[in-house]
Amino acid sequence: MNSISELRRILGSCKTIAVVGLSPQWHRPSFFAAKYMQGHGYRVVPVNPGATEILGERCYPSVTAAAAALAGQGVKIDMVDCFRRTEDIGPIADEAIAAGARCLWQQIGVVNEAAAQKARDAGLWTVMDRCVKIEHARLFGGLGWAGVNTKVISSRRPQQLPY
Repeated sequence: MNSISELRRILGSCKTIAVVGLSPQWHRPSFFAAKYMQGHGYRVVPVNPGATEILGERCYPSVTAAAAALAGQGVKIDMVDCFRRTEDIGPIADEAIAAGARCLWQQIGVVNEAAAQKARDAGLWTVMDRCVKIEHARLFGGLGWAGVNTKVISSRRPQQLPY
């Protein structure tokens, strides 16, 4: 289980996110989450072998291909966000480790403990069964605007968001 401070640290320091399984269809959860993160200052790197471009960004067939292409631009993947089935996460974790990512994030409903342990052993932060968009909104004030309890206690609304 990840604490609020761990999630804040991860979301505050991982600014380039490779989204594995990002769909080009606007109504899919992966598209919605990636668009939200992109709109909040994160660089989204789509990983989908069936597409060439998503959200205005070039799409790559694998995390390895994305990391190699971005390295030529001086950019490093910080987080690998997985919108794939639980059984597909093992090879993705291997790619995240090889790419030098700092975090392996498994979306809601995705829990591969063996892959997470492999990533932790390699020094990566791991998150399982959580949505990056929901956690960002919850911890950085986005859900509070809609009146949802964020479990973050404050006597006043921040004048400027911390991101």
